[in-house]
Amino acid sequence: MMSQLQVAVGVVINENAEILIAHRRPDQHQGDLWEFPGGKREPSESREAALTRELFEEVGINVISATELTRIRHDYADRRVTLDVWLVTEFDGEAHGREGQKIKWCTLAALAEHDFPAANAPIITALQQCEQLSVSRKEKPDLPVE
Repeated sequence: MMSQLQVAVGVVINENAEILIAHRRPDQHQGDLWEFPGGKREPSESREAALTRELFEEVGINVISATELTRIRHDYADRRVTLDVWLVTEFDGEAHGREGQKIKWCTLAALAEHDFPAANAPIITALQQCEQLSVSRKEKPDLPVE
């Protein structure tokens, strides 16, 4: 029987409309690929609590504001995953790889230059349709004052 994992995933966006990605260790499932930070939800945990805990454990940030982006079910050959994906637009702390993993901030367009697990493809599609990322906050024109 295929194992099933419930995973909380954070698409963390900084003030420059850049997205945080992390490089999976070679010894992990889907190793050597890039991912959006997150991890396995514990049985007694809410989806929001799992997101908050995982982002702190993996990249050292505290979630202030997050909204649901999408939910994805994906079957790999050896396991089934359900990804609860959150758009994290406000956080405290300086992101860093707390588990020794490489992390980096990149633009939405630059995501295409990185290899992600197959389950992440719908996340990238959802981000491409997300209005918050369509125009960098630095590039938004000032509204005229009336």
